[in-house]
Amino acid sequence: MYLRLENISKRFNSFVANHNISFSVDAGKIHGILGENGAGKTTLMNIISGLYQPDTGKIYLEDKPVKITSPKGAIKLGIGMVYQHFMLVPQLTVTENIIMGTENSWCLNLRQKQEEIAALSQAYGLKIDPAAQVENLPVGTQQRVEILKVLYRQAQLLILDEPTAVLTPTEVESLINILRQLAGAGKTIIFISHKLEEVINLCDTVTVLRRSKVVATTIAKEVTPQQLAELMVGREVVLQVNKSASVPGKVIVSVQNLSVANDRGIPAVSNVSFQLRAGEILGIAGVDGNGQRELADAIAGVRSIINGKIEFNRSCTRQKIGYIPEDRQKIGLVLQFSIAQNLILKAFKNLPFCHHFLLQPPAINNHAQVAMAEFDIRATGEDIKVSQLSGGNQQKVVLARELAGEPNLIIAMQPTRGLDVGATAAVHSRLLVERDRGAAILYISTELEEVMAMSDRIAVIYRGEFVAILDAEIATIEEIGLLMGRGTGGRKSAGTG
Repeated sequence: MYLRLENISKRFNSFVANHNISFSVDAGKIHGILGENGAGKTTLMNIISGLYQPDTGKIYLEDKPVKITSPKGAIKLGIGMVYQHFMLVPQLTVTENIIMGTENSWCLNLRQKQEEIAALSQAYGLKIDPAAQVENLPVGTQQRVEILKVLYRQAQLLILDEPTAVLTPTEVESLINILRQLAGAGKTIIFISHKLEEVINLCDTVTVLRRSKVVATTIAKEVTPQQLAELMVGREVVLQVNKSASVPGKVIVSVQNLSVANDRGIPAVSNVSFQLRAGEILGIAGVDGNGQRELADAIAGVRSIINGKIEFNRSCTRQKIGYIPEDRQKIGLVLQFSIAQNLILKAFKNLPFCHHFLLQPPAINNHAQVAMAEFDIRATGEDIKVSQLSGGNQQKVVLARELAGEPNLIIAMQPTRGLDVGATAAVHSRLLVERDRGAAILYISTELEEVMAMSDRIAVIYRGEFVAILDAEIATIEEIGLLMGRGTGGRKSAGTG
């Protein structure tokens, strides 16, 4: 047995993040950790990796009690964390990123280090060019750099946080093979994911957390995704997206030869054309960073365009567009405002929320109470700050605000990113209600399975261009995955109409 936790508890003031958590992982095994948002997964991993210290409980490595007092101390004990958001310097090479912080010598033999990295990558089947600049590498290869970083530091226990969130299907398959190779070489792996089938396919054992406690530890192959989902949320969950046939209506938005720049002024969207009709969902499939955010911003009217046209149906004014941004905390919400205040951010100057330039608290609070009931926003009151809500409840606040007033066009950018199965099902269900009402929906996600399940048509974006628009009913995951990764292959476009 390589790692054992006994009765780990951690509080933040009155909030209990972890309560008496116990589980163990054998050497050379892959152990999955599942749980809803706010269940305590992140806190627990931060304890194992030395960022936090437990209030009570013990950690054992190879049956010896250890105190992990810092991330540096964790590395010395052979514990390495691979974060969901990569900790790489894009302008540096692979070798420079890997050795950063480990070399104290003024005289650095970079060629020798490149040879060491090349040998290490070959030993673990992590094909990579040690001299390549990180910013020129695809996302899947950058993730290999992160894994090599912890292996270079002699890690025996690897913790991976949502490692497949930004990968293409081909890259996911490659990562799974790499992790199996690492386990076969004796490394111990903790794998955190919201993708239930992925956990069952990859992991030997899995621990499920719910409301800061362990509710089950089981052999992964002996449970179904449905059983895991119900363990996570404590109730029955509908995992399948059930949508009726689409009946497209009038054109709501027409995009012609659109080009858009990113924040640095570099073109991110090039020559994109499509039409989106009432009562249909057009999904955008692609690896993160291929122009999705710039496209969404441009259509929502919050980013200037370089070239092309965006034409709306006369019934679709800017006030009738709902925009769910990709980052609810940085863009979608004002964290220090209350739920009630966030719900009127787009309408605080209008009746009944404002009268003679004065805000009307009774109307604002009543509106919040109705929205909280309709969208199942779980909080003790409408005056609670949104910073105190879980990720899923924060997203429901954004949804409630953006879907108010029955918008003609809804732009949903990564609407389920970081959400657990229960919150994801709630978001999907609500968007399908809006589609059946007659809204046109642009659904953008790096979760390919979600795009395929939710969409009526699927546009594949690669390096800022649409390389195909496919009928979602007959498109295959292999075909879309190939287009996402290379921009070539697959069938002809299903058209822009």
